[in-house]
Amino acid sequence: MVHQGLKGLPPRESASVELAKHLMDYLLSGEIKPGARIPSERQLMELLGTGRSSIREALKSLTLLGLIEPRQGDGTFLVGSISDLLPQVLEWGLLLGERNLHDLIETRYFLEVHLAGLAASHRTDVQLQELESIFEQMRAAKDDLESYIECDIRFHLAISQASGNSVMANLLVSVRSLLQVWTKKVILGYGRTDFSLSVHEPIVVAIRDGDVAAAKRAMTDHMESAKRHLTEVLDASGPLEP
Repeated sequence: MVHQGLKGLPPRESASVELAKHLMDYLLSGEIKPGARIPSERQLMELLGTGRSSIREALKSLTLLGLIEPRQGDGTFLVGSISDLLPQVLEWGLLLGERNLHDLIETRYFLEVHLAGLAASHRTDVQLQELESIFEQMRAAKDDLESYIECDIRFHLAISQASGNSVMANLLVSVRSLLQVWTKKVILGYGRTDFSLSVHEPIVVAIRDGDVAAAKRAMTDHMESAKRHLTEVLDASGPLEP
């Protein structure tokens, strides 16, 4: 059955954003159960009456939002529980589209780099101990990817709290859902944590030493590699079956 919300794309916004919103509406309508495979690219092209490139851009946006998950050779699946997904999807629904997602990645980049510099300048001994403890937990969880991902998120949030800037820290918390989605994609995509540990350690050292410039450089290196790896992982997912 064709979902009524997919018939016709009003020209109120850019076509790519509008298409992604209609696709999101369809996926959350209940016609597809959480954990089930979504229609193929060809089926979605027929359903929405649009071309393959537009479909792929919309799917990439929803993948970055964590709503769907491509599985090489198996297709693409609706992720998790709808009740768990809704807050995350609704929070970022208006940011759909390749340009806006790029802007969001840049925003995280800016926040993380400056928060690291502030943490090197303002952290307390207690906050440093917490950050070092989390990093050691990351080391201990290096072979347990799910646990490692949780520690990784806590690591970045600990830096934000150590910055002393509550506004910037709260901004990072507000993108936590996407931070978790992106971290998970990179870590699970590569299936290892050695490189991740190697880019986190200089951040800890710089914050411990109170070296603002070094902390910002180390976080910049981390953000550059994270952005590159995210792109590689998404590209490696490949298209859906024809």
